[in-house]
Amino acid sequence: MSDGISIDALGQAVGDFSNHEKLGFDLGAYVGDLAFEEDSGSEDISLEGLQQELEECESDEVVANILSSGAKLREYAKGVENNLRKVELDSIEDYIKESDNLVSLHDQIHDCDSILSQMETLLSGFQEEIGSISSDIKILQEKSMDMGLRLKNRRVAESKLAKFVEDIIVPPKMIDVIVDGEVNEEYIRTLEILSKKLKFVAADPAVKSSKALKDVEPELEKLRQKAISKVYDFIVQKLIALRKPKTNIQILQQSVLLKYKYIISFLKEHGKEVFMDVRAAYIDTMNKVLSAHFRAYIQALEKLQLDIATAYDLIGVETRSAGLFSRAREPLKNRSAVFALGERIKIIKEIDQPALIPHIAEASALKYPYEVLFRSLHKLLMDTATSEYIFCDDFFGEESIFYEIFAGPFSVIDEHFNPVLTNCFDAIGLMLMIRIIHHHQLIMSRRRIPCLDSYLDKVNISLWPRFKMVFDSHISSLRDANIKTLWEDDVHPHYVMRRYAEFTASFIHLNVEYGDGQLDINLERLRMAVDVLILKLAKLFPRPKQQIVFLINNYDMTIAVLKEAGPEGGKIQMYFEELLKSNTSLFVEELLVEHFSDLIKFVKSRASEDSSLNPERSITVAEVDPLVKDFGSRWKTAIELMHKDIITSFSNFLCGMEILRAALTQLLLYYTRLTDCIKKIPGGSGLNKDLVSIQSIMFEIRKYSKTF
Repeated sequence: MSDGISIDALGQAVGDFSNHEKLGFDLGAYVGDLAFEEDSGSEDISLEGLQQELEECESDEVVANILSSGAKLREYAKGVENNLRKVELDSIEDYIKESDNLVSLHDQIHDCDSILSQMETLLSGFQEEIGSISSDIKILQEKSMDMGLRLKNRRVAESKLAKFVEDIIVPPKMIDVIVDGEVNEEYIRTLEILSKKLKFVAADPAVKSSKALKDVEPELEKLRQKAISKVYDFIVQKLIALRKPKTNIQILQQSVLLKYKYIISFLKEHGKEVFMDVRAAYIDTMNKVLSAHFRAYIQALEKLQLDIATAYDLIGVETRSAGLFSRAREPLKNRSAVFALGERIKIIKEIDQPALIPHIAEASALKYPYEVLFRSLHKLLMDTATSEYIFCDDFFGEESIFYEIFAGPFSVIDEHFNPVLTNCFDAIGLMLMIRIIHHHQLIMSRRRIPCLDSYLDKVNISLWPRFKMVFDSHISSLRDANIKTLWEDDVHPHYVMRRYAEFTASFIHLNVEYGDGQLDINLERLRMAVDVLILKLAKLFPRPKQQIVFLINNYDMTIAVLKEAGPEGGKIQMYFEELLKSNTSLFVEELLVEHFSDLIKFVKSRASEDSSLNPERSITVAEVDPLVKDFGSRWKTAIELMHKDIITSFSNFLCGMEILRAALTQLLLYYTRLTDCIKKIPGGSGLNKDLVSIQSIMFEIRKYSKTF
């Protein structure tokens, strides 16, 4: 190597210097004479470019100093040369002194060079080996990728094969459970495994062509038949338990049957005929069980029924009349509750209460109007239907089975309800049942259970025509009433009018939250009928005053009853208030005419005349004097008589006092007009001594107002 040769030459030179030092080395002899001499034999030197170099050196500090000192260049150059020789010799001496170190350095460098040479050889070998290893690695990488692909394919094949084997193989334990095991949770899990295998065999086309299927298929078919037979017997036994008396059906369904609902799914998929048998058996069982339960409940409820009204309990029927074959009963006049809602309205507020328990109510000797029994029956129906509907949907996975089951209970309820409805003459009870059905529909809607929609609609549709028929019977009883048998020589409220008021108030109350326009129309028809009847009865009184008193008493009583139904009686109440107001005015006039006829006749006919237009008919003192003296002599007595008359004529004391106050106020107006007329008469001031002061009459009015 070149570096090695240089190092060897350097080592040899250093060795020579060392040997000469040992022999008494003469530096001068070795170096020679370094003095400058003129080279006479030198060739001519070209001075071209010298001027330019001098100009460039002019700025150099050393050159400038030399030139300024005036020294000769040759002498100066010789001095520099001597200095350089001296420095060179000093440097060589320094190298000679360090010769041992240089030799040692040379040896070390030589050793390093041999080591590096070995390393170069070794690394070259490594490089060759690495090249071969790289090619080997590439080969191995290709083999690895190939093996990975094969492994992946084998794993896919293995997983498919394992799944195939797992799906098609019939483990001995599964055979033991299906054949000899009891139907329990483990049996259900095994059924699920068997179902997957049966579906696998039937659904996968590749399986049908496999040889393994020929061995397994007969065994799977045997297991399927055995499983179907076993679960069928199990389900039938559970259905038989439903028929046992006093069995809580819902608990048995929830705690037992629903635990095994997968059996039904298994039968539906792998034993359709057996599933249909189980389905039919369940329908038949529940149909009979629920029908028997509802029939027993209805029979128990019928013992609790309280008859409210019959065909003869009508508003316009005279109290003493009765049908030829009607049962003996107390007079309707004492049974006005037949037409009053009363406490029966509570059934709407208790709409979601539990159904009646018949034996408890029977032990308490309690009787109930039919709407109470109607609510209990349908409350039981709603709860039972809700439970059964949810169970059928969960257990069988179909809703239609519910309607087949409840065909029986619906029929039992219809057998009971249709005759009851045909013989029901209780209009209030019918309307309560209509409201009950409405609330039950809302309850089922909130539950989101549609199974009773059609049934409740059918009941509602059957109730309305019956209600209309009974309501029309009440209207007909008023239109066709025999006023001679109904009339009583009594100006107090008539019992027919009281029935009407209570009857109407009941329906107004029942219509507050519903706004049923059809019911409003019927109530208006009823009002028109009773209005005609009460006027006919009033005309049977011989005196007009009695007629008016009779009408006022009936109108006042009607308004009072209607107000009890609610703060606002609606159009009907307003109508009777107008009638009361107009008849009150008529009665006031009749009452005042009875006691002060001459005064009223004069005020109405003469007091308003203008004497300036007809002087011949001017009012004179002689014409007015008897009226003044007559009024002054008996006005207090007349007021007292009016007070007694009103007290005895009107049933409602407050109404009577209101009428008395109106009469006295009207009397004051008449007398005021009389006094105003007297002031206009020439010489009328002479009657002042006989005139009663307005303050005295006002005092008397206030005296009677205090009692009011």
